[in-house]
Amino acid sequence: MAETASITPAATTSGARWPLFVRRGFGLLVGAVFVYAGTIKLLDPLRFAADITNYEIVPWSVAIRLAFYLPWLEVLCGLALIFQRLFSGALLVTGTLMLIFLGATISLKARGLDVNCGCFGTVVNLGFGGHLVLDLALLGVLVLLWCWPR
Repeated sequence: MAETASITPAATTSGARWPLFVRRGFGLLVGAVFVYAGTIKLLDPLRFAADITNYEIVPWSVAIRLAFYLPWLEVLCGLALIFQRLFSGALLVTGTLMLIFLGATISLKARGLDVNCGCFGTVVNLGFGGHLVLDLALLGVLVLLWCWPR
């Protein structure tokens, strides 16, 4: 029995690095997307407030507050994912944001509205399908990172 339990240290170490490397890569990728999206919105918060208002979910007074707050939250959570600091909290916050963004996007389509999502400012306009795919992909990676053994 002692022979079957014998595993070489090199095999254990190299085998453990691969999943860690992939997990780290996913964290970097999602973090970079959030930092980029937040930074674009920080450059023109009034435009972002107009994009929020176009969803017809919240009034302008709430939209302007969100436009000044959400980009900072996205940047800070993205940096936390990149630098692995407060990682679980950043996963929870970004996952919640993604669920809210998905709900708002689906609400737009259900009400027949066709507006720019505001995700990346005026730099990228994904349309409904592209926006839905991006949000679901990001949410999927966030859930994977949350469930991944630490």
